[in-house]
Amino acid sequence: MAKYLVVVESPAKVKTIKKFLGANYEVLASNGHVRDMPKSQLGFDAENDYEPKYITIRGKGEVLAKLRKEVKKAERIYLATDPDREGEAISWHLVKALKLDEKKVYRITFNEITKNAVKESLKNAREIDMDRVDAQQARRMLDRMVGYRISPLLWVKIKRGLSAGRVQSVALRIICDREAEINAFIPEEYWSLNAEFSVAGEKKPLLAKYYGTTENRAEIKSEEQLNGILDDLKGAKYSVAEVKKGERVKKSPLPFTTSTLQQEASKALGFSAMKTMRLAQQLYEGIDIKGQGTVGLITYLRTDSTRVSKEAESTAEAYIKKTYGESYAAVALAEKKESKKIQDAHEAIRPTEIEFTPASLKASLARDQFRLYQLIWRRFIASRMKPAVYETTLVRIDSSSQQGKAHRFTVTASKIIFDGFLSVYTEEDDKNAEASVILSKTIDQKTKLSFNEFETKQHFTQPPAHYSEASLVKALEELGIGRPSTYAPTISTIMGRRYVIKENKSLYVTELGEVVNRMMNEAFSTIVDVNFTANLEALLDGVEEGKVSWKTVVRNFYPDLDEAVKVAEQELKEVEIADEVSEEICENCGRNMVIKYGPHGKFLACPGFPDCRNTSPYLEKIGVECPKCSKDIILKKTKKGRRYYGCIDNPECDFMVWQKPTGKKCPECSDVLLEKGQKLACANADCRYTAPAAE
Repeated sequence: MAKYLVVVESPAKVKTIKKFLGANYEVLASNGHVRDMPKSQLGFDAENDYEPKYITIRGKGEVLAKLRKEVKKAERIYLATDPDREGEAISWHLVKALKLDEKKVYRITFNEITKNAVKESLKNAREIDMDRVDAQQARRMLDRMVGYRISPLLWVKIKRGLSAGRVQSVALRIICDREAEINAFIPEEYWSLNAEFSVAGEKKPLLAKYYGTTENRAEIKSEEQLNGILDDLKGAKYSVAEVKKGERVKKSPLPFTTSTLQQEASKALGFSAMKTMRLAQQLYEGIDIKGQGTVGLITYLRTDSTRVSKEAESTAEAYIKKTYGESYAAVALAEKKESKKIQDAHEAIRPTEIEFTPASLKASLARDQFRLYQLIWRRFIASRMKPAVYETTLVRIDSSSQQGKAHRFTVTASKIIFDGFLSVYTEEDDKNAEASVILSKTIDQKTKLSFNEFETKQHFTQPPAHYSEASLVKALEELGIGRPSTYAPTISTIMGRRYVIKENKSLYVTELGEVVNRMMNEAFSTIVDVNFTANLEALLDGVEEGKVSWKTVVRNFYPDLDEAVKVAEQELKEVEIADEVSEEICENCGRNMVIKYGPHGKFLACPGFPDCRNTSPYLEKIGVECPKCSKDIILKKTKKGRRYYGCIDNPECDFMVWQKPTGKKCPECSDVLLEKGQKLACANADCRYTAPAAE
């Protein structure tokens, strides 16, 4: 009979941890939180020093009953919820909900679900850290205050179903500010001037960029200025004035944090922040590996630390020396500069076992799990390797002519002399960067140059880019807004509320988002102030460190919010947002149906409500005809939420594909061509035709 009870958050971990611990341990899951503030109330008493009110979450009675039954049998109870503030709070709530004898209760945490880590955590059992619990309580109450006091105001002043949030409203403001910056941007003209030379003994010409005069660097701002330079260069002779060689070192990347993983997965794999976190959770909790059972493949996924354990470092070093050679293993490892907002409770995101190479696990992982795991594994290995070293060459080419100033052109070339970490991993931004010039022949001051022609081009400065999910996560982290666990749900919320839409990876503010942001700026300027929100995060860190009382944070926040809400109720004007009109006609009254947003997504409703209450499903047409019956193809979802494309006339027409049809036909078999990443591919499995998407 089991003597000890271990309580984890997720049922996915139960089987794995039970296997590690054996017959003396019973392992059960709490399925996340068991207590929370009531949904129907604000959840705290402002008159009674902000004392929170907690109740059992609906539906958790059965879970708690099962836990109580096992608690009575157990000599010791180990609370093994996640190793972050929220996990600490869940453990504390379990103590309260189960009325546990604190002498029998021990808090354990592990950064990875491996046998060694779990067993080691039992040796280092401790009491619940109330400072971390209080930091989480304060965060929950601050979020509750903003959401529960401001959201009803938005329902009255704009429309029902809207929400405000302490972090989401700041994220929306950041996106709106960028939109305003883009709209206000005035392009400035500039010109590029390149000179093409032939080098004796070389087939390939040498292209040099205009630098300025031999005395000063200069930018070409107008065609008039360009023509003046070209006049100076008429009939000019060119010679190599200087060849400067050097070395450039490209540092190894740091291992992933939550933020950098979300950014790189977005750039390299096209994953949303939410999808990245969902897949990472699966890899952390454990995957069934053939011959080994369920194994946790990565360390804890919510972290802003780049620290790595000594054991992981030494195993990585041994693997690199064995696989790539002694010269590739790093001696002095890169470390991230200390930041006031780093929660160094656990390590960076890394593989639990270096020997679990992506290739060895491919058969056990789903496609997207494999792609994310491969990204994490390669990044970690690269972080423990030596930097890449480039040999750089700067060639200065000067003009000489009788009628004008001496002008200078330059060629910057580089070549890898030691690939280092690049043998394993290249960041997506580096892949997309402009390729370096490679000189095929050694050039020196004696090299003879023959001028061929000039290449001129007019350019205009570009506005800042729209935020993508990746760049928004980066901005939130740099500004100190939110924490690793909040980035994905924050972005998901503002998109789900239709404040922001995503097109071709870029985020655009909707009319609704602009109205909400304008109202928040007008009535709650402090709440959406970036610096104020970052300072609040710093205060919450202070609570976790035991330097600040959580009640102090709440006491200083709520009265000002309460006053601002009361003023806004009186002074803010109501704003009407028109519904998007569709082409569908109401079969009852003949009006054009409008697109509405419900808890399960879009639907069509008659604008004649309440006289006409007709509604119908919203069918999202993609502008492509069905190859079988020529009716519209629409975007659909399975019961589990997976997207697919099918004929609007289903079930009469059974056309269905998982990838988006292009409307074009395969040149080899005439079947429909589908979009597959950066390629077009034939829908016919027997036809192997593919082509670049650009075609």
